[in-house]
Amino acid sequence: MKKPLLSLVNINKYFGNVHVLKDVSFDIEHGEFLTLLGPSGCGKTTLLRCIAGLERVNSGDILLNGSSIKDLAPNKRNVNTVFQNYALFPHLNVYDNIAYGPRVKKSMDEVELKERVAEVLDLVKMSGYEKRMTHQLSGGQRQRIAIARALINEPDILLLDEPLGALDLKLRKHMQTELAHLQRKTQTTFVYVTHDQEEALNMSDRIVVIDQGEVQQLGSPRDIYNNPRNLFVADFIGDRNIMEVEVLEIGEVYSKVKLGSNIVNIRNLNHGQGPQEYNGTAILAIHMDKMRISCDEISNSLLGEVLSIHYAGSQIRIELNVDGKTITVVEYQKNECDCEVGDKVYITWEESGAILLPLEDSWEERGLA
Repeated sequence: MKKPLLSLVNINKYFGNVHVLKDVSFDIEHGEFLTLLGPSGCGKTTLLRCIAGLERVNSGDILLNGSSIKDLAPNKRNVNTVFQNYALFPHLNVYDNIAYGPRVKKSMDEVELKERVAEVLDLVKMSGYEKRMTHQLSGGQRQRIAIARALINEPDILLLDEPLGALDLKLRKHMQTELAHLQRKTQTTFVYVTHDQEEALNMSDRIVVIDQGEVQQLGSPRDIYNNPRNLFVADFIGDRNIMEVEVLEIGEVYSKVKLGSNIVNIRNLNHGQGPQEYNGTAILAIHMDKMRISCDEISNSLLGEVLSIHYAGSQIRIELNVDGKTITVVEYQKNECDCEVGDKVYITWEESGAILLPLEDSWEERGLA
C-alpha cells in the first residue's frame, strides 16, 4: 500500500490558554487537492502554518514521506506557501521574484534557472511578463506569479492560504478553475485554506471541515454535501432548511418523523450503516435546491402555504409556512405548479437532499432552534 505524502498525528496547538487545534489527525495523499474548510477562527490557517513550520505544535507529529518534520525550520521542509497578500518583492521584477528561491538555495545555475522560469511562467499563463514590476500587475496576475515562484522550487506540497480572498467575484471564480487545472497538470499536492464552501466544493478532491480546532468531517465534496456527519456540517455546507422533528419510528435506512401535522419518511444519518438512535427528537435537514413544489397531493410530502416568491435571475426562492415553520425552496426554472402567495401546495425533495441527524447540545447555541 502506498504511504501518504503527509500525516498529521494528534496535533495540538495552544496560544496561551486557548486550545486552537485539538488532536487533529488525517493523511494527505500524493497529488491531491485537499481543502481545509471552516469559519473564521476555526484553526485552519494555524494548521496550515504548522505544516509550513511557521508555528510550532505543542504536541503530536507531522510526517512528510514518513519522516518527522515538526522540529525542522521552514526552509528545511520541502513545502512552499502562497499567502493571501502574495508576499511578492516590490523592488524585483517578475523574473527576479520567481528566481529568488533557487538563487538563495543555489540549486540551479543561471542557464537552468532561465529555462525553469520560462517553464513555470508558461504553466501559469504569464509568459512575456518577465520584466514587469509587481505594481504593474493585476491581482490575478500577482497571484499567478506567487504560485510560479512557489512551483519553481518543486515542493512536495504547495500550501495556499486563501489566495483568492482579495479578488473580485468574477476573477475569483475564473481563478478557481485555473488553479484546479494547474494542480492537475503539475500533479503537485495542494493544501488549500478557505472559508468559502462553494470554492471548496468546486476545486477539491477531498475536504477537511474544521470547527473550533477539531476535524468535523473529511471526505469528497459529494459525500460531505450529501451526507453531513453532524449538525455543524449540515448547517455550514450548502443552504438547508433545518428543523426539529418528532421521531415516530426508527428504521434501518429510513425513519418516520412528524413535523406539525405532516408525517414523512426521511433517510437516516449513516445511510446503509444501521439506524441512528434519536431519542424521540431529531434534526431534519433538507437542501433548499433539492426541494420541489407540487400543486397536487404527492406521497411523502409536506403541506405548506406560500408566503412569498422572489425572483433573482435564474433562481426562484419560495418561502412557505409548514405548521408554523418557515421553509425555503430554491428552484432554477419555472415549476409545473404555478403557485401564488396564499396557495396551499405540497413540498417534496430528492432522496439525497434530505437527511435525519441526531439532536445536539449545539442546536440552540447555533441559533437554529
